[in-house]
Parts: sequence; structure tokens; C-alpha cells
Amino acid sequence: MKIPCEAELLRIFIGEKDRYKGKPLFEAIVQLAREKGMAGATVLRGMLGFGADSHMHTAKILRLSEDLPVVIEIVDQPEKIAKLLPDLDQMIEDGLVTQEKVRMTVYRNTKKKS
Repeated sequence: MKIPCEAELLRIFIGEKDRYKGKPLFEAIVQLAREKGMAGATVLRGMLGFGADSHMHTAKILRLSEDLPVVIEIVDQPEKIAKLLPDLDQMIEDGLVTQEKVRMTVYRNTKKKS
């Protein structure tokens, strides 16, 4: 079954080394999204990027320690995204959050699994 609907994309740009209460920030955000019943979240690790401080973050072969860019994408209904934002305000010290309206198509398997 194919279900189209209007939704919102929340995109969170942070660093791989960013932490929240002792754990990686990206993990804490995804765990929070799951606890709040969000439709889903995906974490993407960047190979190259820079932020407001213009410091270049890159994946070089000989580097032992990395602080690569991380992007977390969450797509859900605008009301659910809005409920997540106050928590992100408390969790993110340095980063960027964007929101945009998207057209979402959800695919559901209607066959019963045996």
C-alpha cells in the first residue's frame, strides 16, 4: 500500500564528537526521536565539511582522530517535529537545524507475515 502525505523534514547538522550527557549527541537525538514515537531517523556521516567557525573537518586516511560532520534527518508530521524542537534546544550547543516541508510517501506491506 502506498500512502502519500504532507510532512516536514528536520535536518540537524552537528559534529561527530559532540556529546550529550556522556553519549554521542547523534545517538541521544535518535534515541529521543524514537522515544517520542517519530516515524524514523537516519544519521549520515560526512566526509568533508565546515561550520560557522570555518574549521575544515575531513576524512583523511592517516588521521587517527576524527570530528567529521554528522547530519541527522527526521521526517514526520509537522506537529510531531514541533514537539521535538524544545528538546533539541537543550541538547545542541553548536550546530544547525533546518526544517522544510516535504511530500512523503509511505510504503506499507499489507501482506501478513507468517
